[in-house]
Amino acid sequence: MNRARVGVLISGRGSNMAALLYASRLPDCPYDIVLVASNDPEAAGLTLATAEGVPTFAHAHKGMKRVEFDALIDEQLRAADVEFVALAGYMRLLSPEFIDKWAGRIVNIHPSLLPRYKGLDTHARALDAGDRAVGCSVHVVTAELDDGPVLRQIEVAVLPGDTAETLAARVLIAEHQLYPRALADYVMRDSTPEAKLARVREIALALPGAEETTSHGMPCFRVQGGKMFCYFTHDHHGDGIIAIIVKTSGPDEQAQLIDQDPDVYYRPAYFGPSGWVGVRLDTPDTDWDHVANRIELSWKLVAPRKLLGIRDF
Repeated sequence: MNRARVGVLISGRGSNMAALLYASRLPDCPYDIVLVASNDPEAAGLTLATAEGVPTFAHAHKGMKRVEFDALIDEQLRAADVEFVALAGYMRLLSPEFIDKWAGRIVNIHPSLLPRYKGLDTHARALDAGDRAVGCSVHVVTAELDDGPVLRQIEVAVLPGDTAETLAARVLIAEHQLYPRALADYVMRDSTPEAKLARVREIALALPGAEETTSHGMPCFRVQGGKMFCYFTHDHHGDGIIAIIVKTSGPDEQAQLIDQDPDVYYRPAYFGPSGWVGVRLDTPDTDWDHVANRIELSWKLVAPRKLLGIRDF
């Protein structure tokens, strides 16, 4: 399993960072913590991360404009080949520029049942409102504070005599359970066969005259009840591969593609002799623009002239 590379941003003790880190040590965890960064060089969480062998970066934000500091953090994340960013007690508002660069790849944990009690003092506000339950939420980070789509939540009961401090301590236990699970689900959301098929379906059905059917036990796409131009395969005949199978101009092009990039292209069983080629979708970095191009080229090889005229090549 290719694990997602996660960078964690902290400002203090880093207890949620620790929960993410120790969960990443489990053999079935789909992510690794590859960097812990902070806006406070004295943050206690940095000491823990260093002791656990995780690279760290710290720089005081005072005296720097928000966009300048965020550019510094962005530079460190990219140098570590980070794919996702997890905020864990990071007490800095992120600049729109940073959020745009990492759109859809930043998550945060917040100590309330969003959309209730965005911002600070969540437990005191819940107690003042007489709530019987509070909780925590993991959400996608967007430009508006604590407003991104909620991924998961856990509810925590309010006990008689609770204070903001006692409630915060109990919610923190729930946070440590919730965050690793929510992060694991999120980094895997585009890696499942179902997600990859949905992406292939979107590409294929956008082509003129394309329709979906089933053949050889696989979802496939053809042109107006006629010729096939794309098959989606997942562990077909027990090969363990997630891929598409598309047409080429013939065996020569098939062989050339496989020879040029054997990690992506392969000769599919039963289809290979006629020049079809497999394009793997389970590589660490699937190039979806390239996949879309191969699907369109395959469609072009079988589409009738009237449809070819619709498409602007």
